[in-house]
Amino acid sequence: QVTCTEVVETYVERIREVNPLINALVKDRFEEALREAQQVDQLLSEGHGDDSLEEKFPLLGVPITVKEAFSLHGVFPLSPPHFLRSWLAHLWLHGPSIPLGVTNCSELCMWFESSNRIYGRTNNPYDLQRIAGGSSGGEGSVLGAACSVMGVGSDIGGSIRMPAFFNGVFGHKPTTGVVPNDGQFPNAQGVRTSFLCTGPMCRYAEDLELMLRVMAGPGVNKLKLDEKVSLEKIRFHCMDHDGGSIFVSPVDKEILQAQKKVVQHLESELGVQVQRVAIHKMKYSFQIWSAMMSSKDSDGQEAQLFTDLLGDHGKPVWPLWELLKWLVGMSSHTLPAIALALTEKLMKLNPGGNAKLVSMGKSLQEEVEALLGPDGVLLYPSHPTTAPRHHSPICMPFNFAYTAIFNVLGLPVTQCPLGLSSEGLPLGIQLVAASYNDHLTLAVARYLEEAFGGWVLPGKV
Repeated sequence: QVTCTEVVETYVERIREVNPLINALVKDRFEEALREAQQVDQLLSEGHGDDSLEEKFPLLGVPITVKEAFSLHGVFPLSPPHFLRSWLAHLWLHGPSIPLGVTNCSELCMWFESSNRIYGRTNNPYDLQRIAGGSSGGEGSVLGAACSVMGVGSDIGGSIRMPAFFNGVFGHKPTTGVVPNDGQFPNAQGVRTSFLCTGPMCRYAEDLELMLRVMAGPGVNKLKLDEKVSLEKIRFHCMDHDGGSIFVSPVDKEILQAQKKVVQHLESELGVQVQRVAIHKMKYSFQIWSAMMSSKDSDGQEAQLFTDLLGDHGKPVWPLWELLKWLVGMSSHTLPAIALALTEKLMKLNPGGNAKLVSMGKSLQEEVEALLGPDGVLLYPSHPTTAPRHHSPICMPFNFAYTAIFNVLGLPVTQCPLGLSSEGLPLGIQLVAASYNDHLTLAVARYLEEAFGGWVLPGKV
């Protein structure tokens, strides 16, 4: 009905209109994207637009955006150029989608506000005084603002799901080890290879599975995406909060109300019984995540130190010294990065306590896997609060524990939007399944999108 060129031109125009406000896209490739769109149109005009082409190239001509941490051909990011070895080459060549550019993230992708010394701060399209989340905050913002159809994010502590939640879109953290993590910086080493996940972020739930199939490549065979899901046969579980950790904020009333509406809808429309559960160890989510992130892998290899990454393979960074420099405006690093480096140092002081927490994490993984089984889905808050105001996360830095715990458990999770709060900020919920049961959470997300409306255009209400 429309040409690929018209679609790409429309998104380019939208980005130029909105991006000065949200600062989400930090490097564009508009000229290249338009040339590629013209090539797609020429291909179709020559009579190649049959069903086999759609089957072979499911994302043909679809404009996408990519988190800046990934190396993208034609754009020179802060990370090493691994493009030709990455799955991103697979996504582009076998999609083949059209990247419009790369989007902002936090320093070294380890904070949930996307702000850095190079590109500045990204704003939330629903309220410019609010954060877009991190570390895939630019992706969340650009999608929420209708500047892109779908995007590429990565997630080691909630970096796909928090931005998706704050910006009112869908995000999926796949089962660990399904989608390759090549082509991004920093990439995971040691035990963290079991926690880092690359996944899709989309405005529409149906696009998650489509994109996941392409991104996973041969790994898609590990999933059950071709299995038909009967929602009435899913065993639903619900947990309103983590049990009351002293390190995180209480869950906002409107988030709890939205989750309650989901439970009521499932029970009344599907005839299922949503089982309320209280998983005691979730109260220690932040401690478990921190301990497991710094633990040794099965070969005894130490996790890569964040301070080494800050030093960019050069001189080691001394966090206390950097904090003093930051106080007088002389540090080249952001305060969250410095704080994380300090936390890392403190964690090293208690090896015995860390070992107990790692053991607790493994026990929790077994408990949740057994609870969910092959047909279970857990409803759990995406974050204790709606999108916070800029800078405020530094006051409650561990609120990301609501998403981070599922990274160390290795479970698939889909973030699903649930309309807007009284302040006009996105609400949402996490849908969690046992390993390799991504098809369950994706199916429930599609159902909830239809029931609750999914993504809402900023300023519409």
